[in-house]
Amino acid sequence: YTGFPEMMDGRLKTLHPKVFGGILGRRDRDDDMTSLETHGIVPFELVVVNLYPFETTVRRSGVTTAEAIEQIDIGGPSLVRAAAKNHAHVAIATHPEQYAVILQEFSASGSTSIKLRQQLAAQAFSHTAAYDRAIADYFASLETDDEFPSSLNLALQRKAILRYGENPHQQAALYANGNARGANVVNARKLNGKELSYNNLLDLDSALNIVRGFDKPAVSVIKHNNPCGAAVADELAEAVKKGMAGDPLSAFGSVLGMNRVVDAASAEVLAEPGLFVEAIVAPDFEAGAVGLLTTRPRWRENVRQMQVGILDDPPPAIQRRFISGGMLVQDTDRMTSPRVQWETATETEVDEDLWDDIIFGWEMVRHVKSNAIVLAKDTSLVGVGAGQMSRVDSVEISIEKAGDRAKGAILASDAFFPFP
Repeated sequence: YTGFPEMMDGRLKTLHPKVFGGILGRRDRDDDMTSLETHGIVPFELVVVNLYPFETTVRRSGVTTAEAIEQIDIGGPSLVRAAAKNHAHVAIATHPEQYAVILQEFSASGSTSIKLRQQLAAQAFSHTAAYDRAIADYFASLETDDEFPSSLNLALQRKAILRYGENPHQQAALYANGNARGANVVNARKLNGKELSYNNLLDLDSALNIVRGFDKPAVSVIKHNNPCGAAVADELAEAVKKGMAGDPLSAFGSVLGMNRVVDAASAEVLAEPGLFVEAIVAPDFEAGAVGLLTTRPRWRENVRQMQVGILDDPPPAIQRRFISGGMLVQDTDRMTSPRVQWETATETEVDEDLWDDIIFGWEMVRHVKSNAIVLAKDTSLVGVGAGQMSRVDSVEISIEKAGDRAKGAILASDAFFPFP
């Protein structure tokens, strides 16, 4: 059609006036249409482009700079931008999810509406902006070892409109980071239950982050973004039993995180009368467990079972938090505390059988909102004091929650005690 062959290993093929003239020609301009006719250029009404997979390529382990460079699309973004610029006459498709609505309008009227073309153009410019941002971020990462780049840009895609936000009068939506790796709540597969709420997603994320930190079977019980129960054990079912016993009153309507495949034995513990949870996030669910958790009417209709896959990948290296006017960024709290680093500051030595509880409590207190206090016994939470203005108040709350179980428990605090 153009009279030019594809050349330079595919680097040059669509960049030609016959292609771009057919896209950019304005149908309501006589001079444009005369130019097309004079030069034998065919006008296009639809442009469909799938860009080279740059982001997928650079996420691969061991990818070289040369390999990354060859996945930088030149003609593709040019086609997209040209069609989006001339959306008054041309439709641009940049994602397979758009095909159905385009086909529907073609079938109905033989063309596309200006409203749809405007929407597609907006999505197209967003698409190429995110693509260029990914390339810029990749090259910025080659230039410096600084963990915090001089500029930070986020390209997120809306994944869902949520039922409501933190409160019923607030609207909310969920956006996905296309660069996110490994197990995460946003890309989890929902096996059962109604749609997730804003608060559900926050709690599921917290629950998953807690159980990532343990090698043995672990369970976290989250309520309003704080753990009200957690435990580790040799078997997941035992950890579930201990975790739910941490604060049974608060655990009603909670969200659970597990670092093992949910088996039938664990599901049987949860299916006991009087227990109810909002959602469960885990690597996977055995068929028998799914069956048990969907036999009770209330569970079948409400309890979300979220499958995230194996938890091999570490959490993101940095954490981001929006504030008015900008964003705070920090290293993710991944510091481990091997026992050899611990020092006994008192004259009385620590009993050997307390070390498992000490290490468990220290891992848990990092996940509680400050001022944070946890009491741990038998590698499970028995008392939590969270988010109080006074650390002394947090201690009193944790002891009240623990009751008689406080005897023989260890106490972990996320900072020093300024008062007796």
